[in-house]
Parts: sequence; structure tokens; C-alpha cells
Amino acid sequence: MEPYLAHLASDGREQPLLDHLEGTARRAAQFAAAFDAEEQGRLAGLAHDLGKYSHLFQQRLRGGPKVDHATAGAFVCLQQGQPFAAFAIAGHHSGLPDGGSQGDAPTTGSFLGRINRALQGKLPSFSPWTQELTLPSPPLPNLSALDGMFFTRMLYSCLVDADYTDTADFMAESSSPTAPVPTIEALWERLRNYIAGWFPPKGPLNTQRCAILDHCIQEGLQRDPGLFTLTVPTGGGKTVASLAFALAQAQSKGLRRVIYVIPYTSIIEQTAQTFRDILGEEAVLEHHSGVSYDLQDEATPEALPLAQATETWDLPVVVTTAVQFFESLFSARPASCRKLHNLAGSVIVFDEAQMLPVSYLRPCVWAMAQLVAHYHVSAVLCTATQPALQPLFQEFAPQLTPVELCPPDTCRWEVFQRVTFQNAGKLTWDALACRLQAKTQVLCVVNTRAGAQAVFQRLQREDSFHLSTLMYPAHRRRQLAEIRRRLTLGLPCRVVSTSLIEAGVDVDFPAVYREEAGLDSLLQAAGRCNREGHRPAQESVVTLFQGEGNAPPLFAPAIGAGRYVMARHTDLASPEAIHDYFRELLDLKGTQAQDIQNILPTMADNRFPFRTVAERFHLIEDHTVTVYIPQDEGAALVERLQAGECSRALFRKLGQYGVSIYPQHAAALTASGDLAPWGEGVFLLQNLDAYDSKTGLSLQADCGKGLFL
Repeated sequence: MEPYLAHLASDGREQPLLDHLEGTARRAAQFAAAFDAEEQGRLAGLAHDLGKYSHLFQQRLRGGPKVDHATAGAFVCLQQGQPFAAFAIAGHHSGLPDGGSQGDAPTTGSFLGRINRALQGKLPSFSPWTQELTLPSPPLPNLSALDGMFFTRMLYSCLVDADYTDTADFMAESSSPTAPVPTIEALWERLRNYIAGWFPPKGPLNTQRCAILDHCIQEGLQRDPGLFTLTVPTGGGKTVASLAFALAQAQSKGLRRVIYVIPYTSIIEQTAQTFRDILGEEAVLEHHSGVSYDLQDEATPEALPLAQATETWDLPVVVTTAVQFFESLFSARPASCRKLHNLAGSVIVFDEAQMLPVSYLRPCVWAMAQLVAHYHVSAVLCTATQPALQPLFQEFAPQLTPVELCPPDTCRWEVFQRVTFQNAGKLTWDALACRLQAKTQVLCVVNTRAGAQAVFQRLQREDSFHLSTLMYPAHRRRQLAEIRRRLTLGLPCRVVSTSLIEAGVDVDFPAVYREEAGLDSLLQAAGRCNREGHRPAQESVVTLFQGEGNAPPLFAPAIGAGRYVMARHTDLASPEAIHDYFRELLDLKGTQAQDIQNILPTMADNRFPFRTVAERFHLIEDHTVTVYIPQDEGAALVERLQAGECSRALFRKLGQYGVSIYPQHAAALTASGDLAPWGEGVFLLQNLDAYDSKTGLSLQADCGKGLFL
């Protein structure tokens, strides 16, 4: 009898089905071993393609009609009392389904609907599997509905990655050579060599930074994996200190990688470059919408591991966005979930943790607690303004007690008091512009993109600069480079920006103006003033003001909590003021507002609603469209798009020349002939005059929704 086949390669080679099942099982077991689920992984791998033992599927390999081959393995596993493997198998091609109900029709896409399809004999016969395979019966973990959903998604990740990898290995006629990837031990030595010249430190500021750094290293070497906080004032060197802790922890405790989660793409590139400078280009994966690794055009031995790692996150250091990280954890799609098993046994640093959206705070903290409590993860909440998240961690994982990596006896906050705050009250844009024009070097941060453009237009343009997300990323990088050059040389430099400049952007101004906002935003803006402490604090003034018009409604709770704290604390940067702020903010929002889509209650209903949750969980809630700007390299990229090219690599490169706007703005600009639609949610700029070299894309109006942009 001819063997049953799993795949046919384009060159005619055949992969026996048993070889594919055993190869997938071996890989899935290896992946799942990272969270003590090796046998569950082996079961999922062996059973995932049982449906290919049907004659109809064998005909499919040679051009026959499509066949449902995933439900068969799910059905067998469920019959054997293995629901986690059953769900993972059911979704390994089309995505994790909702559980559904017992009464679901066989034609529905729910898990139980598909099981009913099998019960009613509507699947092609696949009985020959029993002649070649014996499935294991691993013990089931005793999990709640919430824990079970997380475990299933992690098991699913193991299966998807194993299936993809085994199939790709067979389909490839030959494997391309790749450059060796450095070990955690090698990276630890590179870091130690990099910082060696910092000791002994000179000056009080550097002395304090080195004390924080050294303490983080010692804690990383000595502490067992768990939950940590790193509360360092702005300018305290938390980026390198957190990396040092992470590598020390990974090296000493046998953890596999470091994952750095950053709020927005506007600040991720600087951090990734810092890590490359320390650890080497080949060790760091920068994964977000604005970076491209092309498996075909850039498949050099050096680039290939980076290209492949965007799918799997299997490099030693990964730098990604909070959107990419958390939406993957709640996704139902195979491509998004494939990398999740590589989170197990990692150190995960959440940089600027205070910027987690309050409306999704509960599910985000729950997911972090899951990783630490059950998947051998060390998590670090790293920020200058630590939010009051401990009650949530206590709720979701009472056994976790956060350890502060920079306690008061190590970090003397007074050393970092480099600015003086003052309140200017309400200012018109004209009055504000006059104040800015009177200063040689000054940064002004406002709440909306429209406000930033309005203030900038009132300044002399030759030595003034504008930053907002109405400028495409490559344009912002050039603008920031020029700003840093002028600041270094002492040249006139007045900058008007939205809040994108506040977190992680390394600039140092002698004076800062900040429109009324939450205390965390005010302190982040203050961190761009006298950053290196070269000027007296009394001469480094951060001026708070209320701008024209009303603040965007979504700002109201943060502004209210900020006013509450400012009325009760003279030192806005003190740990006490910061703690009171976050406590007040969370109280104002309330528990329900911390999970506006009811993610956790929905998951707790024991129906495993994977698809429903995935559809609801979006950290960026405002629906925007993308406008590609045909300038500089973007012009050639747009031409390639117009010529019919459509690839992930192209769109990643185009991301450096894209601007996100709201649909109503796109409609107005399209009606005026400035934009041309190009597919769903994509537009091309037709009128280049609508893009200003200083301010970016021109909008007729701003709706005030652009929080944190």
C-alpha cells in the first residue's frame, strides 16, 4: 500500500504523513517543554493532521477539492478527554475558534459546531490513522477557564510553529546558511565590556546612575525569576539598567531571551539602536510595523535570522511594541500566535509601563501575571512613574510580590531633581508663541496634532521645528537628528511637539512648556529639560499651562487626577505624588473602565471564546487609515505599489512613509483631490503640496482623538 502523504513539493518530492506528524510532534514537544507541557505538545503534533488519512485529502494533494482535515484530530483528542489539544488542532490553519454551544449546527465555524460535524458523520473517513499511530494520554493540567484559555493559546503556538517549521523544512530544497546567533552568555559579556568604562563614575549624577546600574545587576544575578519593578527618575539610566538586569537574570537563571516591550513605534527605534550598539546587530530583533526584513530580497546569512525571527521571536533580544505584544497574546490567528511559546522562560521588560491604556489595563495585567506565575517569566515594570498596579497583580496572582530593583536607599531622587515647575495658567496660542519666541532653545508639548500645528505656525520657521505623527516616521527621524545637532551646538532651536517626544526620546532643552495633562505626561515632558543636569534646577523651568479650547474628553480623567495631586504635593516628581496620582486616576476610571470590552468576564464563561476576544482586543481603539507619502525613498516604494507589487516586505518599508489619519479626514482630503484611495484603509497622497516639509500632512481639522501621538 502506498504511504499516506502530508505534502507534495513543487519538484515532485513527497513527504509521508507519518514523517510529518512525528516531526511536528517532536518540535511541538520541545517548544512546550519550556512551560512544562511537553507531552501536551507531543499529542497536539501527532494528532493535528489525522484528517489527512482520508482518501479525499490524498486526492486534494493532486488537485482535488478542499477538505476539512483539521476537525478530525480535534475530534479524536476531545473524545480522549484532551480539550486543550483539541482546540489547538481545530485552529491550526484557520485560527482558534469560539467554543460555541452543544446545539451549534455542523455548518457553523465554532468548535462545538465542528465537533457536531464529526459526530454526525460528515467528515471524510480517516480511520487508517489507527494503523500507524498511538496517541499519548498526558495528564490534564487543573486549570480555571481563564487559565485554560491562556494555556490553550500557548499550546496552540507550539503546534503552529512546529507545523510551519516542519513543512518549511520539507518544502525547501536546501537550507540557506545563516550567521551564528550569539548566546545569552556572550551578550552578558558584551554588556559588561560596554559598561566597564563607566566605573569609577565621575560627578554626582553619574555616580547615582552607576549605583542604580550595579544594584540592578546584583539583583539580576541573585533573585529568582518573578515580578519586578524598576522605578528610576527620568535621566537615571533605566534603559541600560533594565537591560543589565535582564541579561544578568537570563544568564544566571537559565532564561532564554530578553523581550523589551515599548509603548509606541515613535520611540522604539532609539532603544533598539542602543541595544545594537551594546550587543551587536545580529543579536537584536526590532519588530514593529515600521521595520522590514525581506526573506527573499534580503536573504543574506546576516539578515535571514532577523527575517525569520519576526515570525517566531527566537533571537536572544527582541524589541517590540506593546500593541504587537499584547494583541498577539489575545489573538486567534496562527501567524500572530506562532511566537507566543517563545515568551516562556524569558525576561520581559515593559518599558514606560505607565503608558498601558487604562481601558485595557485589567486584561494586560492579567496576561502579565499569567506569564510570571505559570510560564517561567521574569517581568519588569520599568518606568520613571510607576503606576499603582500591585492591587491588580494581587488579584490575579496573589502569590506574586513585586520586588523593586531600585529601592530608596539605592536611588536618591533628590539627585535627579533638575527642574523647577511653574504654572502659567491659561494661555492663548498667540501668547504661548510669544513666550516660545523669546527663548533661544525651548520645547513645547501640546495635546493634539492640530494644537501643535497651530502653535508652530505662529513661530519663525527658520529655527523652529515641529514633531507629530502627521509626519511620516523617516521624516521625524531626520527632524530629530537636526534638533539634536542644534541643541549640541547651542544654536536656536524651538520645538513644538505632541506627546510622542516625551517617552524615550533623548533630547535636552533648557526650558520646557507642557500643556495641562496627566502627571505622568508632565513628568515625562520634564525629563526633556536639563536632562544631563548641566544647569541649575532653578534655571531649568518647566512651565505648565492650559491651552486654547477644551482638552480632548479622553484626557479628562488624567487631567483631573493631575490637578488633585498638584493641589496636595509641592514636589510633583516625588514617589508619594506619583503613587497618589495613579491611585486617583484608577479610582476615577473605576474597575469597569479598566476592561471596557469585558475581556476577562467573557473569557471566564467556560466557552473558550477565542475569536470573540480577538475581535474585541485592540489597544489602539480609534480606527484610522494610512496615507502613504511619495517622498524620498517613499516615492519609489509607492511606484512599486502602483505597479502591482503586493508583499509584506513592501508594506513594512512603506510604513516608514505612512501617516495615520481618521476616516473623516481622509474623506475630506479625497473629496478635495489630495488623496487617492488604494485598497481598504489605504490612501496615496496625490497633491504633494498637502505635505509640508515642516509640519507634515495638512488636515483641515483635528478631532482631538490623537492621544499620546
